[in-house]
Amino acid sequence: MATTTPHRSSSKRPCTAPYKTSVSSITTGHGDGGETGLLYGGRVAKDDLHTEAYGSLDEAISALGLARSLTDSPERAARILELQRELFVVGAELATGPGHRADLESHFNVVTAAMADALENEIHDLEARVPLPGGFVIPGGTPVGAAIDLARTLVRRAERRTVSLQRAGGVENPEVLRYLNRCSDLLFMLAREAEQGATVASGGQRRREVDGKTSSGND
Repeated sequence: MATTTPHRSSSKRPCTAPYKTSVSSITTGHGDGGETGLLYGGRVAKDDLHTEAYGSLDEAISALGLARSLTDSPERAARILELQRELFVVGAELATGPGHRADLESHFNVVTAAMADALENEIHDLEARVPLPGGFVIPGGTPVGAAIDLARTLVRRAERRTVSLQRAGGVENPEVLRYLNRCSDLLFMLAREAEQGATVASGGQRRREVDGKTSSGND
């Protein structure tokens, strides 16, 4: 996820692209020493917690692009594109260093509670109409479903990296983690929907009750 000149947005909708290239070549040589520039906050090592977090999101966005290229459903393609754009908004948050949130908010849309709530409502809608197997799922029922599952695992990785970043004081907005958690759950359901009944169960059953509570194995 390149961090070049920020794309300013006056809209309250998610930015279509948080960053735009304003140089004649994407090759600058500035990163040859193992550093890169945050959106706001100066230069950091390429294995910094910020770059690990938003780099994982870059991978997830690319996997969603694969899924979008594979689907023959205009509605599914449009929904995937919306998620890609929202993940760029998340990426802008993760690419902002401590003490620079005011700069981010003045130029970019940020992750809100309403964004996470919308994903949760969509999950519930899919749960009501998409059948799930009794056991764990083996990805690969269809090419589109497999690509969405790949994106799901990469969002999960981004979530883990964000937990580390938050623990180090690098995430000021608690809605970022909540959004990533809901997003991975939504991608699980979108993958099952895309499989159109071709879902492959692992054969192992989930434990249904643990101390009186349902256990799904997915938090």
